[in-house]
Amino acid sequence: MRKILVWFYLFVNVSGYAQNFEIQKYGTRITAADLKENLAILASDAMEGRETGKRGQKMAAAFIKAHFEELGLKGPVNGDYYQVFDLYTTRPGESYVKVGEQRFNNFTDITYYGNNDSGGEISLPLIFAGNGSEEALRQVDIKDKAIFLLTGMNFPTNESLRSLREKGAKMIFISHTESKADFNKVSNQIKSFYGPRDLTLRKPADNATLPGVFVVSPLMSEKFFGASREQLSKIIADGYKKNALKKIKQADIKYRTSSGVKPIKSENVLGFLEGSDKKDELLIITAHYDHVGIKPNGEGDRIHNGADDDGSGTVAVMELAKVFSQAKQDGKGPRRSILFMLVTAEEKGLLGSDYYTQNPVFPLDKTVVNLNIDMIGRRDPQHSNSDPYVYIIGADKLSTELNEISEAANKKYTNLIFDYTYNDVNHPERLYYRSDHWNFARKNIPIIFYFDGIHEDYHKPSDEIEKIDFDLLTKRTQCIFYTAWEIANRDERIVSDKQ
Repeated sequence: MRKILVWFYLFVNVSGYAQNFEIQKYGTRITAADLKENLAILASDAMEGRETGKRGQKMAAAFIKAHFEELGLKGPVNGDYYQVFDLYTTRPGESYVKVGEQRFNNFTDITYYGNNDSGGEISLPLIFAGNGSEEALRQVDIKDKAIFLLTGMNFPTNESLRSLREKGAKMIFISHTESKADFNKVSNQIKSFYGPRDLTLRKPADNATLPGVFVVSPLMSEKFFGASREQLSKIIADGYKKNALKKIKQADIKYRTSSGVKPIKSENVLGFLEGSDKKDELLIITAHYDHVGIKPNGEGDRIHNGADDDGSGTVAVMELAKVFSQAKQDGKGPRRSILFMLVTAEEKGLLGSDYYTQNPVFPLDKTVVNLNIDMIGRRDPQHSNSDPYVYIIGADKLSTELNEISEAANKKYTNLIFDYTYNDVNHPERLYYRSDHWNFARKNIPIIFYFDGIHEDYHKPSDEIEKIDFDLLTKRTQCIFYTAWEIANRDERIVSDKQ
């Protein structure tokens, strides 16, 4: 009996040792040299800061796709590696007003406030309609005409503007400032509102929220009617006596408005590794490969290379794809499938991951977990002299098991300091909501967000590859690998036991 117990003890321990050795064999294939080689390309000036929709982002996507192809990963989007979708940006379009031979361009003495497109140049009679009150409208016929309103500093409500439209006004001009300086302030606010606007997944609806009016400077009353703002104001103040509005000669104008809503195509890059006996269940490993592009900094345009944000996360995912692919080629592939996904438009509002979770390539109910990597190549000031660390965010929010697996894998293989400072959903930085994992978490998919902290080069052109700590980046990537390996190969699927 004693011999049997000894044999059993040795079998269990030797088997466990063999399994650990197998895992570590692949973990040690994650190297600083590979990470550096890929990051030197992604964070180079040639990528132009990888801004969504721009040439550099397309080049980065092509580089990642080529990497996935070389590894033999499958393109899961109808055979392709790209999940392509439209984003929309709103910029001031070409809008102008002509009075006779004189043309007033947008943001001069006229400013268009709206997002409809006139479809070309429109010719209309323009009449003075006082302040748009019922009393004023009894004196003029506004049907199929453009109308000019003189109002106080309070801008007309959308309801009142819609009412004028329903009564037949085709276009509305509003003068509500008493000086050119005040008008310029309003004009600049509208210009700032338009943008360029951040990208959106949904196309802005014409005239959905904006009234579609021309706001004009006080000087335009002379251009339109040959009467000063003071003269027109007196008509209103006198209560429109003696049909005063009818005595103001109408003007013949031409105008054009354009929405400035432009579609921009961008793409998530997906590489799929099919699992073995549990292949219908899926682990998704994400990072965003976009950054903020080229921005002025007072000394001319500068390229924001985003070596840490999120070049570091991107090359980590690429390296994880490499070692898991090697394991499969060796006959040691994961039981569950793994989707390696580099998402676009994170910097524009988590739009790439938002699109995926709304249009999943694989069923979300079969998605076991999302491991999201966003900035893991640096140290923050709080850890300048500490042992190797990483911030862990969200591991315990939806699954008790996931947090336990994360802790155990780290303790067994990498022994990083896990800092949970930002794990508090009420932390002022609100990081639980600020990277791509959030779009999975709100679908009740357990997540872990790996992060190195907020350092002095965040979103600055100084976020360069020379400041990356590649030994620390390597160890963090290995930590993620061991956690992913355990999740992909364990007998039971992780349970989401929290809401």
